[in-house]
Amino acid sequence: MIRLCAASEVAEGNSKGLEIKGQRLLVVRKDGALYGYENSCPHRGTPLEWQPDQFLDSSGSLIQCAIHGALFLIDSGECVAGPCAGQALRALTIVERDGTIWLQNTR
Repeated sequence: MIRLCAASEVAEGNSKGLEIKGQRLLVVRKDGALYGYENSCPHRGTPLEWQPDQFLDSSGSLIQCAIHGALFLIDSGECVAGPCAGQALRALTIVERDGTIWLQNTR
């Protein structure tokens, strides 16, 4: 497993961007659960955030692409509006243990 950050760095209803070994990632905490995705819009492959650690729409209920406004469900990564509707963010296996957020090695 690869250490991403302290669990305290991703508060409820917030998101955080990370770069690990050249791979851009994002982590979101919703209803106590953590969700992790590659930080890459399926439409153009661009990073999603409009400012550092700002991945959520104004309501805090969806992940939003800053380039074209595509909206993604936090719990599945599915695009529900925008130019990539029907596609999804690439999900990552995230584990929270002992106050730390870890990326599970999938290779």
